[in-house]
Amino acid sequence: MTGIDLPKYPTRHGYMTERIQEAYIKSAVEKELLPAEAHRMPEVVSLTAPSDTSKPIHFWQLYSILGQEPIVGIVSRFYERVFADEPWFVSVFERVGGLKHHIVTQASMWIDVMGGGPYYHGGEYRLSFHHTHNAMALMNDKGAERWVTLMRQTLEDSADLMTDDPRVRQSINTFLAFFMTKYADEFAFEDRHIFGETNPPLKRRINLMRMTTEAIESLSQQELSDALAERGVDVSQYQDKRALVEKALML
Repeated sequence: MTGIDLPKYPTRHGYMTERIQEAYIKSAVEKELLPAEAHRMPEVVSLTAPSDTSKPIHFWQLYSILGQEPIVGIVSRFYERVFADEPWFVSVFERVGGLKHHIVTQASMWIDVMGGGPYYHGGEYRLSFHHTHNAMALMNDKGAERWVTLMRQTLEDSADLMTDDPRVRQSINTFLAFFMTKYADEFAFEDRHIFGETNPPLKRRINLMRMTTEAIESLSQQELSDALAERGVDVSQYQDKRALVEKALML
């Protein structure tokens, strides 16, 4: 295990943090990116990024490792690109406000969700109102594609703001991918986001030696296979779940 000293910055829940965390965990469990009991795992629900670098940073933990300045810096670089882009794209943002306005509001939302405290007043209602009233002209395939392209370019040019921990970029990608999928569902456009590598699946550590027969039998075939493999068992010899269970019970 490789460890780093965390947290670097104090964290607090914001107006959106808990609800977005719950929604992401539910979605990630359904996609088998998180174990079913993720909502009870301290390393998942905590606002502090895990110091064990083999474990992913969840996006509500990003503030604990980045603090405010890098988050504002990434958002600033993004909107500088936006306001220098094609007129059809820029015009939608200009109708709402200038460059500074967009940096402040977007950075406030990011910080709020990422564990920096209550910055985005109005929470999800405000975010929904913005997209349905101010940004509706871009909530489509063409607008989403341009937004994603500019954000990906921004991230690729902002490694200097993300520390030396590769988990940070993966976490930001996960954050953006989650919201883009959410918007694609809400506004019925095609979800074609490509931000880069996202958080890998988090596998819970299973100690078969301390589990009851019932608990072992409740594990999925993949969990049994992984747990036995970690103990040096050649799982290729066991072709179905029943065989894996029997092997686990023999340990």
